[in-house]
Amino acid sequence: MEVFIQQCINALTLGGLYALIALGYTMVYGVIQLINFAHGEFFAAGGYIGVLLLGVMTAMGLMESAPWMCLGVSLLLTMLYCAFLAMGVERIAYKPLRKQTRLAALISALGMSIFLSNGMMLARGPLDQPYPLEYSSGGFEFGLITINNLQIVIWVLTAVLLVALNLLVFRSRIGMAMRAVAQDKVMSALVAINTNRIIALTFAIGAGLAAAAGIMVGLYYGSVRYDMGFVPGIKAFAAAVLGGIGNITGAMIGGLIIGAVEVFGAAYISGEYKDVFAFIILIAVLYFKPTGIMGENIDDTRV
Repeated sequence: MEVFIQQCINALTLGGLYALIALGYTMVYGVIQLINFAHGEFFAAGGYIGVLLLGVMTAMGLMESAPWMCLGVSLLLTMLYCAFLAMGVERIAYKPLRKQTRLAALISALGMSIFLSNGMMLARGPLDQPYPLEYSSGGFEFGLITINNLQIVIWVLTAVLLVALNLLVFRSRIGMAMRAVAQDKVMSALVAINTNRIIALTFAIGAGLAAAAGIMVGLYYGSVRYDMGFVPGIKAFAAAVLGGIGNITGAMIGGLIIGAVEVFGAAYISGEYKDVFAFIILIAVLYFKPTGIMGENIDDTRV
């Protein structure tokens, strides 16, 4: 029983990270019906920028006196960096193709994914970049059940970001504008909504959430790589499809389910096939229920 509870704790941690990444996919699709396959690279970029910032703070001697404040500052700066990076990518790679076919935009997204991934490799090299390990120390133990401080931080951060996103989308004027653009771009422009700005903002918010997940994954596993965005990005896409692509609540639920399936599959079936389970779910959902778990309400809740 204790082992099962420990796996539930691990599943909640991993599922929350997948949910943060999946939200970027579902938000962008909800607004411009584009599967942004470069989204995983924003996640990887967040991990890399987090390494750089924490390394600078360590060199300055700040980590010893205020490690959690350093993490908070690094997290905020990384989210801002990736938000602006996403806005630049949207302006260069996607905006000129808005009136073209979806295939053209999809090919552009794949091209940007390769470009960003190789750019990180050239900038930082192909080797793993280590993260500070002190954040994983400390926590609580209940028999065989262990909850470390980093897992608690990941839970709290994920919950805060998800609640903040829901408030932004469903309780603010910006969110109202985002939902209006998702429903009808032409009519939104006629009522003085700057559709270009809203689309760029959607990319920025999604990339910021992915960047936060990138830092958390780097801390959780101890290192990051230039190509770390591909597999988690595909799993997050599977989570978005599972929940109902374009549906914010569905993306959250899908991320938690994908995380749980991966953790329990690795624990009770085989760790060698942990990456396969998410793709099996994706194929099954596309075959049996292409609209996803919450696909019936996509017109009411998509952003």
